[in-house]
Amino acid sequence: MTTPREQSQRQAEEQHDPGLETIMSERRQLLNLGYRLLGSLADAEDVVQETYTRWYAMSPERREAVESPGAWLTTVASRVCLNLLGSARSRRETYVGEWIPEPLPDPAEWIAGAGGGAGVDPADRITLDESVTMAFLVVFESLTPAERVAFVLHDVFRYPFAEVAEIVGRSPAACRQLASSARRRIAARTEVSPDTARQAGVVRRFKAAWEAQDIEALLGLLDPGATAVSDGGGRVVAHLLPVEGAEQIARLYLTIARLAPPRTILERTVNGLPGLVIESQGRIETVFAFEVAEDDRITRIWAVRNPDKLQPWQLS
Repeated sequence: MTTPREQSQRQAEEQHDPGLETIMSERRQLLNLGYRLLGSLADAEDVVQETYTRWYAMSPERREAVESPGAWLTTVASRVCLNLLGSARSRRETYVGEWIPEPLPDPAEWIAGAGGGAGVDPADRITLDESVTMAFLVVFESLTPAERVAFVLHDVFRYPFAEVAEIVGRSPAACRQLASSARRRIAARTEVSPDTARQAGVVRRFKAAWEAQDIEALLGLLDPGATAVSDGGGRVVAHLLPVEGAEQIARLYLTIARLAPPRTILERTVNGLPGLVIESQGRIETVFAFEVAEDDRITRIWAVRNPDKLQPWQLS
């Protein structure tokens, strides 16, 4: 247990650390890494905090001996994530209903931090690209922890396999195989999405058909084999199992439209792609992410309703 005197001494060391600015400049990289590996902004924040705690737990002499602080921090953060991923499956077994990664707003629309407190520094925001779309993150959940770390470090952050091997604790050849396996599984389970403008048009038409309660229009926008998943985490009402098929999804959403209290459906960017959010009485209650195929049909809908996952969306 850290005493107040030890805390004061550590704070003094940090304030007089000539490399403090350099160390803290790695925060965005670490946050981006943690979110991609864990699918949770809150968990990513915890990983960053743990990584910095371990850095400042070393003596000043040991810190000065580190040739590349950025590489050291990334290695530690990756290993912390690897440990968390190893225990995540057992934690998910007790999760109520389906688990969906935490959705992120567009940086321009980011309102509050992961804890719902003060606004997030722009330098700390997640960079939105293909590797954080909901489709990618959902597939990541099916990978082994080692596959996930190898793929993200090499394919997303461009780390050579020799460095990935040191982090994962396997040979470079084994890490190459892990990343290749992850790449194949991702390609097999994700649609080739249309460009952002086309997806925005599909999502906009879905919103209009839903608001008009037009079942024929909804059926025309949904792929016959579409899947809808909802995540309430046991905190709010949500369908506990995936809903399969265009007709079943259309009828479910029409029932929701008829029975739901007054609310507003807004077009928003969700994990870098056009999506929708439901606002009611000044709070965002649901965030929808979509996967749209090349034929402009919706193949998957992810509805995140768990309030714990919607903090960055709430008004301050």
